[in-house]
Amino acid sequence: MATFGAVGEGKEKPFVHCFVDGTWGTITRSCTIVRDVKDLLFHSYFSIMDDLRLQAPPDEKPYEIRLLDIPAALLSAACGLILDGIMFTLIAIYKFPVMLFKGWKRLIQDMIGREGPFLETACVPFAGLAILLWPFAVVGSVLASILSSIPLGAYGAVVAYQESSLAMGLFYVVSSVSIFDEYTNDVLDMAPGSCFPRFKYRENEASSHGGNLSRPTSFNKEKQDGKKPPARVTSFKNSIDEFNPFKLLDHLFVECKHQGETLVNEGVITLKDIEETKSGKIGSGVLNVGLPAYVILNALLRSAKAISVGLILSDGSEITSDNRPKSTLFDWFFDPLMVIKEQIKAKNFTEEEEEYLKMRVLLIGEPDRIKASLPHVPSLDECKRAEIDAFARRLQGITKSISRYPTAKRRFDVLVKALLLELERTMGGSESANGSQSQSLRGGIARMLSQKSMGKTANIRDEDPEAQAARYARNPLTYDMI
Repeated sequence: MATFGAVGEGKEKPFVHCFVDGTWGTITRSCTIVRDVKDLLFHSYFSIMDDLRLQAPPDEKPYEIRLLDIPAALLSAACGLILDGIMFTLIAIYKFPVMLFKGWKRLIQDMIGREGPFLETACVPFAGLAILLWPFAVVGSVLASILSSIPLGAYGAVVAYQESSLAMGLFYVVSSVSIFDEYTNDVLDMAPGSCFPRFKYRENEASSHGGNLSRPTSFNKEKQDGKKPPARVTSFKNSIDEFNPFKLLDHLFVECKHQGETLVNEGVITLKDIEETKSGKIGSGVLNVGLPAYVILNALLRSAKAISVGLILSDGSEITSDNRPKSTLFDWFFDPLMVIKEQIKAKNFTEEEEEYLKMRVLLIGEPDRIKASLPHVPSLDECKRAEIDAFARRLQGITKSISRYPTAKRRFDVLVKALLLELERTMGGSESANGSQSQSLRGGIARMLSQKSMGKTANIRDEDPEAQAARYARNPLTYDMI
């Protein structure tokens, strides 16, 4: 796309821009993707595992690990890796020419009939490039097939352990070859079925023995005779304007920055919260869980007061069932939030109760700070207090799930840096007489006192009481900090 823009009208030196435009941006975006994957592996994964480790089993009984079944599971996995690796490679190489020539045939037919990837005029150059690069796509499919043998073969250990049978694990290993062969036949419109045996590897699941696999869109155009080509009204030019999940995530963290700066100025968010978050400690959860939940609660309260059918954002835009992102992952967050919004609307909280709920959501992980920061609401009885606590726990649970969303960790790191700068600015303005305060904050809590200040501490301890009183009168803030 950058190449098309480089050769457009009004561009100087189009030949140079054909090579330059899009190159550095692609590199930076690739590095961003690597960082997001790293965050998923080292943040989201361990966050989910911590929840599984800390929560009680559904039946309040500990999970039983059957040590006697582990050797059989390991043997099944070893056999699966060896057999599936060999057989999947042979099957993929055998069907390589079929996929190559059928793919070329289908692409050329689409080009002649202006269907498929050749439907839009702007896509014709890319579709023509697809014809030239189709062999590389086929080679990639062969490599992917070979790599897929690793998880499918290793799954034999799961079958052997769950069924407590080495024979069932080996049956699955042999059957996985038949499943793979049958699926590739369906994709390539070859003869259905498989020449490899397929055994029953589950005692209580009949679906493991047979069942037809759904036939995906094939390369064989003759089998689609009678079908009309897709209408042009479904092209990307007339796509429905809907919210992007990542743009919503950006909006969430922008609002977190705005609300966080306000809370920093009010003294609710402290340096301890920011430093614990930066160091990777669990801490109180005020920043990583409490602050996003606080922002989402404000949106729910705003939507409930406006009697909205969806969720009203701070910029006035509204997310409804019509324009929300059409993804199952987003539904996990949106639907529970709509339920909470309707429950909040039915409760009809007063302003004091809303403030109590906000602070409860923000500081739910700090019992001592909750008692000191929560406003006293005389109208709260034990029943309503329990309901507010339930709302807070549910919102924090949803927020913890959102924090595992791809790119959330990267955005959160930017938020923490912005809040730290705001805290430095706030404290630096109120303590301008102490020039070393801003520098010590950047260094963190471990370097709050420099070597020079430590030397001053020793001198103060050696002074007589009158000298100490005089020093305290000149600069009481520095004296108290030391």
